[in-house]
Amino acid sequence: MTHSLKILDVQPVTHDVRRLTLEKPEGYRFEPGQATDVALDKEGWREEQRPFTFTALPDAEHLEFTIKVYPDHDGVTEQIGRLQPGDRLLLDAPWGAITDRGPGVFVAGGAGVTPFIAILRERARRGALEGCRLIFSNKAERDIILREEFEAMEGLACTWTVTDQPDSPLARGRIDRAFLEREVESFDQPFYVCGPDRMVEEISATLKELGARPDGVVVEE
Repeated sequence: MTHSLKILDVQPVTHDVRRLTLEKPEGYRFEPGQATDVALDKEGWREEQRPFTFTALPDAEHLEFTIKVYPDHDGVTEQIGRLQPGDRLLLDAPWGAITDRGPGVFVAGGAGVTPFIAILRERARRGALEGCRLIFSNKAERDIILREEFEAMEGLACTWTVTDQPDSPLARGRIDRAFLEREVESFDQPFYVCGPDRMVEEISATLKELGARPDGVVVEE
């Protein structure tokens, strides 16, 4: 079933990321980490669906998305940067393979961190972040989504790396085999990986080479 929902609020998260708060249909349920297909509810855009992840918790009063916008693109993500309270979005049913399978290492690239936001928020609420680590790669420090919130989560170990800002103290390079061997103590634990397709493929393969269980590497399918 498709829902037409009003946007209640739009707030900046970083220079190119927006938090959209929407109405929530009665009985609408999802698990932390899941996503849905979203389209703009206006002429010429209703068939242009894109997947976005819920970033509020399932029992929150409203739905929330944390979305990177691309002002230079001629498409949905450029249009999302123009949305205002009162505009409407079309949402389908929830879906997604990235759900909480226990404490582990969350490896994200850029906007790929969004499936982890609700999972980590839920664990933080329960005081269950012990054994969880976030490894988050971005081009520059200003691109890091919710850095202060993640750093404030008690029990969550955070490792930041930036690849295109050589003067940054976070310039630790790409997340490759050497990086993982240096930063990860044990590969016998769940790994959650989300980001650009090539990054996900390379890191997933590397993790398995390093001893991660094939069924212990969680990616979007």
